[in-house]
Amino acid sequence: MSIAARAFVSDPMVLIPQDIIDFAVSLADAARPVTRRYYRSPVEVDTKADATPVTIADREAEAAMRALINRERPGDGIIGEEHGREREGADWVWVLDPIDGTKSFIAGRPIFGTLIALLWEGMPVVGIIDQPITGDRWIGVKGQMTWFNNAPARTRACPALSQALLATTSPEMFSEQERRVFEAFRDGARTTLYGGDCINYGLLASGFLDLVIEADHKLNDYAALVPVVQGAGGIITDWSGKPLGHDSDGRVLACGDPRLLDAILGATAG
Repeated sequence: MSIAARAFVSDPMVLIPQDIIDFAVSLADAARPVTRRYYRSPVEVDTKADATPVTIADREAEAAMRALINRERPGDGIIGEEHGREREGADWVWVLDPIDGTKSFIAGRPIFGTLIALLWEGMPVVGIIDQPITGDRWIGVKGQMTWFNNAPARTRACPALSQALLATTSPEMFSEQERRVFEAFRDGARTTLYGGDCINYGLLASGFLDLVIEADHKLNDYAALVPVVQGAGGIITDWSGKPLGHDSDGRVLACGDPRLLDAILGATAG
C-alpha cells in the first residue's frame, strides 16, 4: 500500500510523518494475533462497572499495544479502554479500543474491530479500524484518502434519506428522546440494519452504507472513525454537526454523502 508521507493536521505547521502512520499500523499488527488466539474459544466474560462485558482478549490486546507505545514512543500519551490513561497531557495521544464490539466477539460473530486513533491537541488525525478475523483494515489520516486493505476507499452518493441504507449497532444505546429521533430516520430510510459496531463506519467509508447514527459513545469508540470517514469523502460529527473531539458528548452521526448531513441535522439537534 502506498500512503503519502505527510498530512496536514489542525495546525498547518504540524505534519504527520510517515513513521507515525507506520507505527499506527504496527499497533494493529500487534493486537491482531492476540484477538485471533481467543476468538471462538471459551473465554471467561467479566462485567465492568459500566455493565459492559470484557474478556482476556480485550485486556491482552490492549496490553500488547501499550507495551509497544511505551517502548517505541514513550513520550506519547495513551487512553485505553481497558487499562486507563498515561501522559494524557502529551501533544500526541493514542486512543485504543482493543475490541469494539465485545458482545459480537463473545458470540463468535466477526463484526467487531480494533480501533486505534492518534490525537493531536485533542483532535483525531490518524484512525485505524481493523477486523482481526477477516483481515479487513481501514486506515485514515487527516488530509489524505482512506485506504481499505490495498485500495482507496470512497463513499457513495446518497443525498436523500429515502435512498439511504442506515445502520446502528443497537437501539438500546439510545435514551428515550434519542430513540425517537433515531426512529424517525429509521422510518424514512430505505433500509435499516442493526449490529456491526465500528465495522459500520468502515462499510460507510467503502460505499456500502450511507448513514450511521449512534449514541452513548466514549472517545475510544469514535476517535479512530473520524479520519477513516473523512478521508473517504464522508462526514462525521456529533448530532449538532460539530466536529468530534476529546470533549464530544458521545452522539455520533456519519454520512457517506455530506449533502445528507444538511438534510437531517435539524432533527438530531434536539
